[in-house]
Amino acid sequence: MMKALIIIDYTNDFVSDNGPLTCGEPGQKLENKIVQWIEEERENGSEIIFAVDYHKPDHTTHPEHDLFPSHNIEGTPGRKLYGKVNDVFTGIRSETNVTWMDKTRYSAFAGTPLDIFLREKGIGEIVLTGVCTDICVLHTAVDAYNKGYHLTIPRQAVASFDAGGHEWALSHFKNTLGANIVGR
Repeated sequence: MMKALIIIDYTNDFVSDNGPLTCGEPGQKLENKIVQWIEEERENGSEIIFAVDYHKPDHTTHPEHDLFPSHNIEGTPGRKLYGKVNDVFTGIRSETNVTWMDKTRYSAFAGTPLDIFLREKGIGEIVLTGVCTDICVLHTAVDAYNKGYHLTIPRQAVASFDAGGHEWALSHFKNTLGANIVGR
């Protein structure tokens, strides 16, 4: 079965210490694991997709506007991928199996061509990494499950600013969505 690795929202605004919606240290600890997953899946010939939250400065009618501080605004340093993940992306972004996909909702499937893209590539398994486990990773996982994809979630490659929400989401992935939770 063909596989895709999706790196969700691993940006400065969600990970760096001064990000307005930062996961802080839990998110920062993912850096090397996400890089490891990228390298392994590249070697395996998998699709690598960077699904990145996208907002305009005037998105005052966006549903998140009243829920969260402004984040991932186009053209800002906060929207840049965090640390070593950005370095890796910079080095591989022109490869044919690497895709950047803007998203404007929690799920990487909502309002994007992700499902069509994956089906055209014959992909049946998705590995989800990034942040936040209980928000964007969760909504992407639920949509993937409802669309019939097999899910793998690496425990050490997802994080949230809410430890309880993170643990709940991991349990939900396994027990409700039938995801393979891996511990590496």
